[in-house]
Amino acid sequence: MHTLKAYRNDLESFQAFLKEHLEEDSIQDALTMHIREWVVSMLETSTAARTVQRKLSTLKGFFKYLRRQGYRKDNPVRVLNGPKIPKRLPVTIEKAGMQDIFQLEGLFTDNLTGKRDRAMILLFYATGLRLSELIHAKEKDLSFHDATLRVIGKRDKERILPISGPCMLAIKDYLNVRQELGKGGENLFLTDEGKKLYPKFVYRKVNAYLGTVSSQTKRSPHVLRHTFATHLLENGAELQSIKEILGHANLAATQVYTHNSIERLKKIHAQAHPKG
Repeated sequence: MHTLKAYRNDLESFQAFLKEHLEEDSIQDALTMHIREWVVSMLETSTAARTVQRKLSTLKGFFKYLRRQGYRKDNPVRVLNGPKIPKRLPVTIEKAGMQDIFQLEGLFTDNLTGKRDRAMILLFYATGLRLSELIHAKEKDLSFHDATLRVIGKRDKERILPISGPCMLAIKDYLNVRQELGKGGENLFLTDEGKKLYPKFVYRKVNAYLGTVSSQTKRSPHVLRHTFATHLLENGAELQSIKEILGHANLAATQVYTHNSIERLKKIHAQAHPKG
């Protein structure tokens, strides 16, 4: 219902523009130049690029329908390129916040649940794992000798992730307690009932723990993945290495983290420089 309402509003908006600015009465007879002027007008009044793109999409669909019905021989929107939509920068947690999670006394309970949660959060932050990768991780894929974890990512692509000493100790501590309690299983992490993890369970855990150190509304496992990559880059890691660890298909997907670092440098410069 909302989509139909937005569709109608977009068409009415263009109709009003035609009448007021171009003295044209019929949308059906609109030309490419009319639509281009409408786009320019919207951008001049600070209409968001994403909104302009949506309105163009509405018009494209409308003229496509007219062409199918035989009312038009062309689609005047086809030759137009909408405004470039700025990329949203990844949301991350500050380094101090991540340190607090693992240093705050009593945040993780000293039982199987607390040990699992601590190991889980630490593994997310230490490796940049995707949510699905953590859920499907098997105990047999973990090598204590090499301090690595074998992961099957998107498109069934395998990669071997290095794991830090503190993270390995946290995982080992959890697995030892789990074994002592007779709650073993093939999956690396299990629910409190000893069953396989599921997305909502993990999301709730991550959201709760990140909420203790951050006031931002977005607190998901993917935020930890973004945080991992951003902190690596800020500490001098090569972009190509980060790409391999994250399992990205191409470098372009990894380059988004450079924007976060640039924005952080701008803030530091503005705060620290006398002429900032």
